[in-house]
Amino acid sequence: MNAELLLAHYDRISDASDAVARLRKFILDLAVRGKLVEQDSKDQAASHSLERIVAAKIKNGRSEKRKKAALSFALESNLDLPTSWVSVQLADLVTVLNGRAYSQNELLNSGTPVLRVGNLFTSKHWYYSNLQLDSDKYCGEGDLIFAWSASFGPFIWQGPKAIFHYHIWKLALHSESDLDKLYLYHFLSQQTQVIKDSGHGISMVHMTKENMEKLQVPLPPLAEQHRIVAKIDELMALCDRLEASRREQESRRDQLTASAHHHLSNGEDAEELRTHAQFFIDHLSRLTKRPDQIKQLRQTILNLAVHGKLVPISPLESLSPLLVKRINQSEINPAPFTIPATWMWAKVNHIADTRLGKMLDKAKNIGNPHRYLRNINVRWFDFDLSDLYEMRFRDDELEEYSLRSGDVLICEGGEPGRAAVWDSREKNVYFQKAIHRVRFSKGVNPYFFLNTLRESVDSGRLSDYFTGVGIKHFTGRGLSSFSFPLPPLAEQQRIVAKVDELMAFCDKLEASLSTAQTETSRLLESVLHHALEASA
Repeated sequence: MNAELLLAHYDRISDASDAVARLRKFILDLAVRGKLVEQDSKDQAASHSLERIVAAKIKNGRSEKRKKAALSFALESNLDLPTSWVSVQLADLVTVLNGRAYSQNELLNSGTPVLRVGNLFTSKHWYYSNLQLDSDKYCGEGDLIFAWSASFGPFIWQGPKAIFHYHIWKLALHSESDLDKLYLYHFLSQQTQVIKDSGHGISMVHMTKENMEKLQVPLPPLAEQHRIVAKIDELMALCDRLEASRREQESRRDQLTASAHHHLSNGEDAEELRTHAQFFIDHLSRLTKRPDQIKQLRQTILNLAVHGKLVPISPLESLSPLLVKRINQSEINPAPFTIPATWMWAKVNHIADTRLGKMLDKAKNIGNPHRYLRNINVRWFDFDLSDLYEMRFRDDELEEYSLRSGDVLICEGGEPGRAAVWDSREKNVYFQKAIHRVRFSKGVNPYFFLNTLRESVDSGRLSDYFTGVGIKHFTGRGLSSFSFPLPPLAEQQRIVAKVDELMAFCDKLEASLSTAQTETSRLLESVLHHALEASA
């Protein structure tokens, strides 16, 4: 393997989320193609081992004609392998032993452990049995086993002596096979997806023993098998170190990001907050390497916005007296969080008119057909108008279900609370009962309210206003009672402008990250491809 080529580009390709996993696969791919270690002309060719295997089969009463045909097939199928290798069916190297199925009353709380697929990943939830079975139904420490249902793959069992369940095979090496068990384990690891793809079933894939036994195994000379296993161990240890290094880098980045978000969200002094904000912006490239980090950045921006920490506050600004008169502060107790002194808490029903859209009833609806918005047409901060349906409206209903620029449209179900502000991009569009229309009084910027709504979804606060256990709904009553912080109008407008600016920056950052990930993935593919060619 051309390690120099890999290491030269590793700093760049390591940012790919699957870099180490693909490197592990690459190592195994090289191993089973005879390209991981050099061949030694002093090694006895694997064809001698195959001849001994065939001779043993004939001696045990198998058809000589069949075995010669199998040998011929094996030799013809090794065209892409080194000349000292052969290809041989798995059944000629090991005996594939079935596990045992159990009725519920045979599974006990004490006795001999029953090894099921789930026990391959955890030491908990063991079942036991007191049955006395033939020796081939037990596996012990160091045995090679293969899970052929649900979680596919080979395992070197490291646990206690156990009876293995029927979703597991034990692969017992033939005495005449010149076979390193660990080499076979690595080959089966490399072939696991191929084996799974050849299985059957939809919700749960199963592999048949017959198909497993026909699996063609590329067999090197025994001495080369030992060298391959040693090299794999060496390179997998390197992968372990690379993986640990990546986890450490991710942990440090997460800690730095969490610290930055904490200071941004909890800073009280305006100058201190600006300092932390500038630090965050200066180090965005270090703080945002994953989509979830950009998502967290968006949430932090909205959190700052609705807590009054995103833009300067002017003590000379105040809420409209008409709004203040309509707001009943006694209904909001206690306040969900602290807000600036110039702000007030308000409920939607204090300062807005709300209503649900028209019920869709083809049998009862009369009038002329008009386009209308469904739940699916309302996206966060936007609308998808590519597939509007039509419903019949009477002429006297059109004003009632009309839309004006600045109306906030909110999903009642599906994703309750998902909302956008109508901007009159289309005329003569109405709305269905699955959507609330919120029309605010003067003095409320609907885009500011939309930001408070999204922040309440991200923080989980909005769910307090939902009804239902399995399927949630944001009913008219819940919407009317929803409380949100309300700054003076001029400050609302400054906050909306700043949020839009920062969200646009997040969009660019997200696009840049997506492009970088695509380029990194392509570079990783290219490096592995050329490293493979260089090893040929």
